[in-house]
Amino acid sequence: MADDKDTMDEWAAAMAEAEGTGGAEAVELEELRDEKADITVDEKRKLDTILDIPVTISMEVGRAKISIRNLLQLNQGSVVELERVAGEPLDVLVNGTLIAHGEVVVVNDKFGIRLTDVISQIERIKKLR
Repeated sequence: MADDKDTMDEWAAAMAEAEGTGGAEAVELEELRDEKADITVDEKRKLDTILDIPVTISMEVGRAKISIRNLLQLNQGSVVELERVAGEPLDVLVNGTLIAHGEVVVVNDKFGIRLTDVISQIERIKKLR
């Protein structure tokens, strides 16, 4: 657990450094709440239950379609051309659903992603239909 705290401190320090150089900006996020109705104790308990459900988050650099013949010929040093242009933002997916775009960052020899554009809840719901 202390390892996680150290890692978070390193990320916080790196983000603070980026802010000083014109990189990332600190943003105050509003609490999501329904103004029409107050949440009951039972509803809060149910919400707390789902907040701990693990989800899979993945970053997609790009995609390519190749034949099985070409796939079987891949070996160390092979290059697979992707449909994306270098420098284009990555897609951030949660359980296969696009939620944001971002750019790769490196902090203490580990890769991370800085979110540059988060898809709004309304847009995500529209895509479900």
